[in-house]
Amino acid sequence: MTESPRVLVLWDIDRTLVYVGDIDRQVYREAFAEIVGRPAEHLPARGTGVTMPLAIRSLLLDNGVPEPDVPHLVPRMVELLPNRLAAHSEDLREQGVLMPGAVAALEAVRAQPNLVPTVVTGNLKPNAVLKLEAFDLGRYLDTEIGGYSSDNDHRPALVAVAQKRAQAKYGSAFARSNTVIIGDSLEDVRTGLEGGAPVIGVASGKTTAAELTSAGADVVLDGLEDVPRLLDAIATATASGS
Repeated sequence: MTESPRVLVLWDIDRTLVYVGDIDRQVYREAFAEIVGRPAEHLPARGTGVTMPLAIRSLLLDNGVPEPDVPHLVPRMVELLPNRLAAHSEDLREQGVLMPGAVAALEAVRAQPNLVPTVVTGNLKPNAVLKLEAFDLGRYLDTEIGGYSSDNDHRPALVAVAQKRAQAKYGSAFARSNTVIIGDSLEDVRTGLEGGAPVIGVASGKTTAAELTSAGADVVLDGLEDVPRLLDAIATATASGS
């Protein structure tokens, strides 16, 4: 019997799999104060999916840091953020929540022999791993082959990063026809449209199902609780991407 071709499944993390409340914003607050030397009055918006380096750039500019100072401050904050989040590991476990259906959905995808699950996320890699480990989700995802904002601050570019890593590890070529993104935000949809992957929108975050559809998501789900529907959506999205 012929094996089904491999499909690369790129999961978003925040508000798709887990919700960590204001912990990210607290980390931005602490890092800003440490690097700039004063409190931040304006913090990044919640749930946008923007990559961390770009969020840091906006944070600095929105809080009156002169533009010429921004290029050398961004890398310093990028380096500091994982350490600040690690200091909140207990808070992640105590205050964070799994999104409804996330574990069953991850288990089901992981159990399919032709599906290769990993992440494409606006998080830096250390931050992504910390969040996944706080909820014991790392077992369901091959984080070695993911795409992270530590690789590139332009989120659509992370699709190719993950595809290249997956090809090197698994020996299969990954393109639009056998790659799919699962995420909750307009940035997830844009990542797919510009990065070359169909998108399963999940209306579990701040973006509605109608907004995800209008933005160009190939399939839109209300949540992850209906596992057969999710698996069918993966098959449908990749079939339409071929």
